[in-house]
Formats: sequence, C-alpha cells, structure tokens
Amino acid sequence: MTTYTDKGPKPEAGRFIAFDHITFWVGNAKQAASHYCTRLGFEPFMYRGLETGCREIAAHVVKQNKIIYIFQSMLEPDKPADMARHLTQHGDGVKDVAFEVEDLNAIVKKAKSRGAVVVKDIWEESDEHGSVRMATVQTYGDTTHTLIDRSNYNGPFLPGFKPVNQKDPLTKILPTVGLLHIDHIVGNQPDLEMNDVVDWYEKNLMFHRFWSVDDKQLSTEFSALRSIVVTNYEETIKMPINEPAIGKKKSQIQEYVDYYGGAGVQHIAMRSNNIIETITNLRTRGQQFLEIPATYYTSLRQNLKNSKVKVSEDLDEIQKLNILIDYDDEGYLLQIFTKNMQDRPTLFLEVIQRHNHQGFGAGNFKSLFEAIEADQAERGNL
Repeated sequence: MTTYTDKGPKPEAGRFIAFDHITFWVGNAKQAASHYCTRLGFEPFMYRGLETGCREIAAHVVKQNKIIYIFQSMLEPDKPADMARHLTQHGDGVKDVAFEVEDLNAIVKKAKSRGAVVVKDIWEESDEHGSVRMATVQTYGDTTHTLIDRSNYNGPFLPGFKPVNQKDPLTKILPTVGLLHIDHIVGNQPDLEMNDVVDWYEKNLMFHRFWSVDDKQLSTEFSALRSIVVTNYEETIKMPINEPAIGKKKSQIQEYVDYYGGAGVQHIAMRSNNIIETITNLRTRGQQFLEIPATYYTSLRQNLKNSKVKVSEDLDEIQKLNILIDYDDEGYLLQIFTKNMQDRPTLFLEVIQRHNHQGFGAGNFKSLFEAIEADQAERGNL
C-alpha cells in the first residue's frame, strides 16, 4: 500500500469543490428512485419530465443530506438514441459523476488544451433563482463528468427541475438512516487500462495520486486487483480506479467489466457518523449486504489486542451487522458493502465511517473479495 504526499503544483486557476450529484441511466427511473427511498432512506426531492415540458427524459431526483442522485429514463422507444444504446449495453448504472467547481472557464480551458474530449462545451441554464454554468467531459468508458458552477445560483438544485412537494408516507414510518455525503466513487477498468485512466485525471483535471495498492497486496486464492486513488488538489473528491489482475479464476473486477460491457462506476461510498445505527436501520428497511465469514471476526479480535488503536464501537454489534474494520496505528475505518443494486452484477454501494483513517480498506479487501466470490460462485461466474 502506498500513500502519496506530493500533490503536484496547485492549479493556477479553477478549483474542484466537491461531488455535486450522480446521474443514473436506468430502465424505470420512477421505480429506481422509489427503491432508493424505501430501502436506503432517501427522500423525493426534484422532478423533470412531461409535466415540466421535457418530452424525451423523465428524471426523478432523490436526496439524503448532501447526497443527490438523479435517476433518468427514456419516455419514447430509442429516444434519445445514446441513452437507448447505453441501457442496452450497460444496463442500469451511473452515467455521470458531477463535480461542483469554481472558475469553470479555467478548468475547461486547461482540459481542452491537454486533449480532453468535451462532450458538451460550457452552457448556461437559468430560472428565477439565477443561472448555472456547466460543461461535460468524457472520462473512462461511457462515463462523463459534468462540471457545475453554482456561484450565481440560489435555487434548491438546477433549472428545469420542479420540487417534489408530496412526501413519501413511509418516511414517517421507517427509521432514519443518516447517510451524510459521498466519500468516494470507484471506477472499474479492463485489464491494463488503469494507468491510462489515472494519467487522464492527472493531465486533464490536474488531480494527483492519493493512495494505491497492487495485486501482491490485494489477492485471494482465486483473484486479485490493482487500485490507484486520484483526488483534486484540496483532496475533497476521491476517485479510486481499479483493474483486475490475473488469478486462478475470474475476479469480481473482470466480472463487472464483462457484465457492464466495459469500464464504469463500480460502487459509491457514502459516509456515516454512526455506522452501527445506519446499518441497523438500513437492514430494518430491507437493504441487503454481503455476508462476512465468522473467521474474519475471530482474527480481528485477536489482532486488535496487539494494536495501538482502540475501536470504540461494540465488536459484537459490528460482527452481527457484518461490518468490516481496517486500521493502522493512527486510526481506523468501518465499512460495509451492499449486494448488487440491480440484476446485473455491476453497481453496488458502500457505507463508511472514518476515525482518523483516510485509507480505503486495504486490510479488508481479502475478506471482501472472499464474500464477493461466494456470491460469484452462486452466479456461476467464479
């Protein structure tokens, strides 16, 4: 495992602030949004569709604290054509990861000068709350990044969307979840394409390497991966980039690439300040998570006896909920992974809580892989 301290030169102009929102292209946006509300504790937030004058796409926006997801679907057969092709090839998944930025002009100018593919050059949208300036660039696979400058906008989301005033009655019945903001978003690449993608972020967005592991550190009896995390200068946006490594059998990274039809977003990690309460309430809502072997917790308890770090949470509760712990001498993190969020074994979600630990669970990857491999074996894909 390598942690990088060299951020490189600070960009002369332009700044990345945070994850803004995530756009999913799905077969049925209304039902997908409802699922995330019911199972994951999001609430209906905004809407765009036929009733707002949008004739081709329905967009249902859900929100939980600072996390905003847009689920979009086609309204007519094969229109828009790029969405129809995307859904056929990839199934339900993440199309766009949007970043809030300052000085959009400078960021786009730099990206263009370095050869980035600009899917949609800078445009502006306005309503009674002001104006938003945006641009979209191509990243790995068919995934894009929309760069959003909100400096002249005071509205709740974006122009063209209307608020959803009707609350879901289940909100009052089901327990609050407490997901706060996006911690990181992981992208899976075909074999030997990770470094090119990392170079793209370094060259075009002036991100830098933050953390990495290779297949000597992350492997099981059957499979392995390599991973490099890139981040912006302020280190508020973290994007791990994974690729499979050769093993005895098919790794879960390769399974993703096969079923997604190329590179794409593998999982979204969401931060909690009380993971035990969050996961207890998510399980109450019916959200399913990977099962971790009991032997993991036997080894964990033994190893923690010799560690400088002291875990404040109840280890019995952690085991009961199948939460993983990774730690070093300075602190620890708690994390857990959902089962796949759709029939294709592609996108899943993570919940993470950090205690003075900025890693990505390298100590848990072997246990996580073994849990995923058990599910792969059930699917006949190991």
